[in-house]
Amino acid sequence: MTKPDAATQKRILEAVDAGFEEQIGFLSELIRKPSLRGQEQTAQDFLHDAYRTRGYAVDRWAIDLDAIRDHPGFSPVTIDYADAFNVVATHRPRDERGRSLILNGHVDVVPTGPAEMWTAPPFEPKREGDWLYGRGSGDMKAGLAANLYALDALRRLGWQPAGRVHLQSVVEEECTGNGALACLARGYQADAAIIPEPEDDKLVRANCGVLWFKVTVRGVPVHVREAGKGANAIEAAYRLIQALRGLEERWNERKGDHRHFETLDHPINFNVGKIAGGDWASSVPAWCSFDARIAIFPGVRAADAAAEIEACLAEAARGDAFLANNPPEVAWNGFFAEGYVLEEGSEAEATLGRAHLTSYGRSLESFVTAGYLDARVFVLYQDTPCLVYGPYSENIHAFDERVSLASLKRVTGTIALFVAEWCGLESLG
Repeated sequence: MTKPDAATQKRILEAVDAGFEEQIGFLSELIRKPSLRGQEQTAQDFLHDAYRTRGYAVDRWAIDLDAIRDHPGFSPVTIDYADAFNVVATHRPRDERGRSLILNGHVDVVPTGPAEMWTAPPFEPKREGDWLYGRGSGDMKAGLAANLYALDALRRLGWQPAGRVHLQSVVEEECTGNGALACLARGYQADAAIIPEPEDDKLVRANCGVLWFKVTVRGVPVHVREAGKGANAIEAAYRLIQALRGLEERWNERKGDHRHFETLDHPINFNVGKIAGGDWASSVPAWCSFDARIAIFPGVRAADAAAEIEACLAEAARGDAFLANNPPEVAWNGFFAEGYVLEEGSEAEATLGRAHLTSYGRSLESFVTAGYLDARVFVLYQDTPCLVYGPYSENIHAFDERVSLASLKRVTGTIALFVAEWCGLESLG
């Protein structure tokens, strides 16, 4: 489509500015919905109603595991999906002349940790200068608000996209990626996609894949006075963790083989996120389990990386007198996701670059991130350019998460300008 002229671009950015206080109020209300895993329904209700009020066709459904279980992008899960609902709103123009677009975002948030370690309650949004605080403020409810209010800005001027647009609010991004995959399985596709994750006003060029797994270790319980006769499962688990640390370093040594990751200090990160074990302080523990996460480079098959992890644990067990005869058990219980590279040269990226330049007054930068992103669903399995680009935020997954409001307004403006050029514009019916 034709790039809007300078006067139209100015009007679009002014319309974003005119609706921004309302947008902050909308985001604040969304933050108040504690959309932890399995508890996303109230936030999805809120978004569903917001989309329907604007006249969009709204599709809401529980993720059907049977529809995605055999897909190469599927991640194994150990929970019931009966309450795992996606919401997709669709705008269809009167005359579909423009290119289609998906504006995607995830509504699920990570746990808060101890609430007393926040300066304000995590689900009570607090505005302080340029910052809006709260769990999910940056990651990524600000992005969901930006997607909706970019379209609202166009409506405020009497326009709507001349191409089909899908607003996707998905679950499971923080643990499996199955929410975005379920949208693909349901048939939602477009010529391009944008995901306004908190990426510091930049475009993600490449992204690691992620694996989640649980390791369970058995021991031999005895009274602590006879500790030498038992086998301490907790201490054995720590030895296995150290072996996985060694694997982490070996994988990092391969960074030179992976384009865009050569200059990063430590792109592959292994994390033990949960550990539990034992039953009694005066008994040698009979069991221990730990949940872990590790990244993989783009181009590495998740199954191959999983096999390396299992081999690493097996080798470590063989060197342990007790574990050699009682090997640890490994269960894959979340992300089984591969990384991606956003190749340069797409018209979608060029369009985003022009929109960003107009909104920010400077050229668009790109960078590489070692966290998980749902963009892999679009890039790997739909052959669709997916632009992960969003506002400056701090402390995501930590205490006192916050998003910059000035950055959020500029990102919203960029998305509105992108829609105007990519989809084209027609008058409201």
